[in-house]
Amino acid sequence: MNSVQRAWRSVVRKPVKSLLLFLAVSVISLLLLSGMGAGKANVVSQDKARQAVGAGFRLDANEKNRSRRLEEISERIGNGMEGSLEGVHQKKIETAYGTQWMVWADNSFETLQLADIEALASVEGISDYNITTCVTAVRPAGFRRIEDPDTDQHGDLGCVTLLGNRKMELDSNVLSGNVSVKEGRMIGPDDRDVCVISEELAAENGFSLGDTLSFGDRYDTLGSAVQTATVVGIYQTKQPMAAYMSGDTFRSENVIFTDLRFPEKAEGAEGDPCFEHAYFQVADVDRYEETREAMERVEIDWERYDFIDRNGELSVMSSNFNDLEKISGLFVAVTFLAGFLILFLIFLFWIRSRSRESGILLSLGVRKGSILGQLFLEALLTASLAFLLSLPAAPGAAKLAADYLVEGQMRQEELRKNMDADKVSGGGEAEQTVTGVEITVTGEMTGLCGAGLFVLVGGAVGSAGIFLLRKKPAGILSELS
Repeated sequence: MNSVQRAWRSVVRKPVKSLLLFLAVSVISLLLLSGMGAGKANVVSQDKARQAVGAGFRLDANEKNRSRRLEEISERIGNGMEGSLEGVHQKKIETAYGTQWMVWADNSFETLQLADIEALASVEGISDYNITTCVTAVRPAGFRRIEDPDTDQHGDLGCVTLLGNRKMELDSNVLSGNVSVKEGRMIGPDDRDVCVISEELAAENGFSLGDTLSFGDRYDTLGSAVQTATVVGIYQTKQPMAAYMSGDTFRSENVIFTDLRFPEKAEGAEGDPCFEHAYFQVADVDRYEETREAMERVEIDWERYDFIDRNGELSVMSSNFNDLEKISGLFVAVTFLAGFLILFLIFLFWIRSRSRESGILLSLGVRKGSILGQLFLEALLTASLAFLLSLPAAPGAAKLAADYLVEGQMRQEELRKNMDADKVSGGGEAEQTVTGVEITVTGEMTGLCGAGLFVLVGGAVGSAGIFLLRKKPAGILSELS
């Protein structure tokens, strides 16, 4: 009878002990595969503030990267120090509640990089592209905005909202079908100092095509410097556009579409634009995925951005969704260590319960290494069976683990936003909802898990075997007597 046969008969002869090891290895295997799978999960989320992006792609700023850059630059300015650096500003203000620190970022920090947008727009398969500015509140000069007569306007900015576009027909509000031009035309790439206003705003002020609207910096309420834009279109909506913030400043009827560079002029920051979104139109829908892959190969600083497809699905390319990979790695490490401890205790129990058998074999001249070898072979047979049977359940377990970790990350992110809400002004954060977690347990993961279990079993058997190796046969038999 060879060693494999002896090991198998020993496994069958002691079903309770074998079942204990089987269950332990199955759980450890599932946990290891779950951690590995969760670390490589593709987290699909959707931003409630983003509307459909049509048959194309959209580029937005990655909020996690923004927060990290803001924190790093703030530290370079110095804790407890006033100053400005790379578009980030720190200032100490005295309030009724004591000394407070204000940290904010200007357009140069917040904007998408124009060079990156143009690099993506030049990819083969992209037929056209649009750039949309950040929401810009400016003072209406010489005309009335739309206001709710029953609302106290004391806390409102008293402004209207400008939204600049390179090509208005590719704005998300237009692509979604909610906004359409009732009179006139939309704004194109070659337009300068033009605007498209709502039918409500036009009716309130008696505006028509060709009229000129004036706007001023909202902080300079008494200043005379204004910028003018000519009305080239009047739009209508199927339903009111979602307000970007509370107050009549941001209500749907007070949103004015302009050419791309007008908002920065109207707010007194000419030459310092703030680009919030970029949209890239795909020429051939049948080559959609091919075009996407080509765009993702463009060498830009992807950590700064979120890349969104036509369904509003978001691939967070910067850090695998808020350090999910790091947390999963820690999960795997803890599982590995805990698994070793559990297997060590199981094998220690095995060896002590077989002291009589070991003592007799040693007295017959069987080497201790051979006894440990048989124990390892028994353990390996049971562990291999447990590992193979756990593989079909691995994707489901990995999905559960990833869902749990993502949910925890979302809760932490929400807490962070609430804590930082009063610390940083500007660059409002978009609300995101996780719509799915895609898990794939690859062959590489399976191989790594199998190798890890082999190391665990071998290490645990060897460590537990120290208690056997340090005793002589006579000593073992005398303990039994």
